[in-house]
Order: sequence, then C-alpha cells, then structure tokens
Amino acid sequence: MSSVSVFGAQWGDEGKGKIIDLLSQDVDVVVRYQGGANAGHTVVVGGQKYVLHLIPSGILHAGRVNVIGNGVAVDPAKLLEEIDGLLERGVEVNGENLRLSSNAQVIFEHHKLMDRYSERWRGDGRIGTTGRGIGPSYADKAARTGLRIGDLLEPDHCANRLRAALAEKNALMEKVHGESGLDFDEQLAIYLALGKRLAPFVGDTGAEVRRAYNAGKRVLFEGAQGVMLDIDHGTYPFVTSSNTGTNGIPAGAGFPAKQIETAYGIAKAYCTRVGEGPFPSEQADPIGKRIRDAGNEYGATTGRPRRCGWFDAVAVRYGLELCGADGLVVTNLDVLSGFEEISVATRYRVGGEEREDYPADLVDLGSVQAIYESRPGWTEDLTAVRKYEDLPQRARDYVEWLEQLVGVPIVLLSVGPDREQVIPRGLFVAS
Repeated sequence: MSSVSVFGAQWGDEGKGKIIDLLSQDVDVVVRYQGGANAGHTVVVGGQKYVLHLIPSGILHAGRVNVIGNGVAVDPAKLLEEIDGLLERGVEVNGENLRLSSNAQVIFEHHKLMDRYSERWRGDGRIGTTGRGIGPSYADKAARTGLRIGDLLEPDHCANRLRAALAEKNALMEKVHGESGLDFDEQLAIYLALGKRLAPFVGDTGAEVRRAYNAGKRVLFEGAQGVMLDIDHGTYPFVTSSNTGTNGIPAGAGFPAKQIETAYGIAKAYCTRVGEGPFPSEQADPIGKRIRDAGNEYGATTGRPRRCGWFDAVAVRYGLELCGADGLVVTNLDVLSGFEEISVATRYRVGGEEREDYPADLVDLGSVQAIYESRPGWTEDLTAVRKYEDLPQRARDYVEWLEQLVGVPIVLLSVGPDREQVIPRGLFVAS
C-alpha cells in the first residue's frame, strides 16, 4: 500500500495514536491533516507514555517524515512546547523529520479567549469546547481574516494582518464580553518570535507529500477526533470544526482523493464521548462508570471524564460507509473482561419507528433511542493474548458479531495500551 488513511469511527478517543504508531513502522511519511491541539494521541512505548497533540505519531520512529498539513489549526506555542518536550525525552525532532505547512492557520491568544468567552454566553446551548481556540481560528479562516503560519515569517505583513484582526477582536472582547483587550505590540512580538523558531520546519507540505507519493514512498494519513465529530457529517452542532474522516484529506493535506488507496476506521469495543451532544448508547449509570474506570476514560488533552456506553453499531457503520473504510480496528477489547453480559446498539428508535441506518437527516439527534441486543461476556484477562485463536470463545464471538454488524472486516484488535498489545487479524503489523 502506497497510501493509507486511519480515522476515528466514533466520537474520538478511539486509540488512533497507538494504531498510527504501529503502522508508522511500515511507512515513510505520516500526515496530520485536520484539527488542532484539542486532539491527543496517546502512545505507550516500552512503558513510557507519550501524548502527542499536533505532531504525528510517526515522530517516535527514526527515519519517518512527519507532516502537519495546511488543514490543521496550529497553536505555535503549543507546538513548540510539544517539540521541546520530545527533545527533552531524547526524541529527535528537526526540520527534516517534522514539516509544517506554511498555509496552516495560526491559533492566536485572542482565539482562545474568544472561545472561552463565547461559550459562557451559550448557557444550556453550550457546545462543550475545550477552549483552545480551534473553532474561532477556523471561523476566521472561513471569513478570510485569519493568519497562516507563513505570515509569521514576514514581520511587516504579519503586523498589518494582526493589527486588523486585533482591532475587531478587542472590540468584541471589550464591548460584548466586558473583558480587557490584548496589546497589539505585545502580541506581535510574541508571535513573530514563535514564527522565527518554527521557520526551519515550514514549507509547502502539500507539494512535499505529493512528491513523496509519486516517488513511491508510503504515506499514512492520521485523522484526529472521530467521524461523529465531523463538521459536516457529525452530530452538529456538537462537533469539531473540521472534516475528521478521509473526506478531509484532499483539502487538509493537498493530496488527490483518488490516490487515497486504503482506509481503516478505529473504534473501541464500547463507546465514549467527551463534552456535550447526542450519545445514543450512553450508559449514565453504574455500567458507564464501570467502563470508565476499567478503561481509564479521561481525556488525554483535557483530563475530562469521558461519557461511556455500549458499542453503537449504527453510528460506526455510518462512519465506515462515509469514509469508504476497507476494514476496522477494534481497541480496548480487554476493558470488557468481567462483564456478565455485553450489549450493542444495533438499531435506533426514531419517533416510534425503528431504523438500522443512521438518521443523519434529523435536526435533533437527542431524541434518538438506542435499541440493544446482548451476548454473554467473558471473565478472562486478555492483555497477554497475541493470537486470535487464543482469545476466549465468547470474546471471539463478540468480535465476529461486531464484524457482521458493521459490514467490514475487523483487521486488528488491541488488548492494552502498550505497542505490543495487539492481535493481528488480517492487517499486517510490523514487529
């Protein structure tokens, strides 16, 4: 495979970082194409935990080129903080193995402030944003008032653009939100200094990725968040501000859609969601708490406890179809050990009618009710299992049931956080 995409098939936090890390062993270029520092990919290598927010997971493998594409909203301070943290831990990061698109949108301090101030006004209609400025940055991109990474490398140009942007944002902060505005000279100095430090990493990453692919290099596209948080196809308005699945690659990486050869969705063996919004299979009861505790379900970026529930086959099937998935990776199968019975949402009840297809046309998804089917659980610890045939029969029955429900092969199972805790099932994993 010369190009492969990995995306979240639920509401994010599916364990993509570990799977991307595994696949990175067999590719040359790893590309992040959307989202911002609100995403957190967790990788455990040799007992050491790495949480990556903007830098692709391939950075943990020598010789891989890691690309932050033009579709990513970049907080320069957070990116440099991440670079410095990796360097301190002995991970090589330089302008050769980390490339940053000059066309990526910059997240400024005013974006983060506006994110938090605006959320205060929404009351019960709040979205549950992380407050990291992602949405306001993308909004400015659409309004054509945002600045891009390349602008930070041109002081006079940056000053003119930032002056205009701050004039508007300061007026909003002071007159609408009743807060103090930001000092232009101070902000300009901060971001020019950040741009100077980032300059060695900056370039035309779209052209670089296309050249690599055309030269026969293997390219892996790394999605952030999940399909159900897609700005167009997710549970709007409780979504992120970008296209999270394979559909975001052409625009967010500058890569032709017809050259995306293989796509794998990632889903947990159950389901989680962070923040507000519809979650049909949520178990807001002791079952949900038990899943949360067993799976340590707290956000890698925010630390927020995740809402937990049973696997939602309707939503996952929708996400896989939308992204043209060739297979599914199921993570955290080990977390379900010990449940006497395991349920799966196989259908929805919408207005008294049962549906097997995801109701993407509904204005209010909060009224959807999940309909469940159940299978017996298992008690055995799965964390040391490395071959599919060594799984307990009931665990295999559950995997094969999910496979039937979602309509694509389950090609890999994860049974723990460490890099080695996987069970190949059709997807080659380098050793």
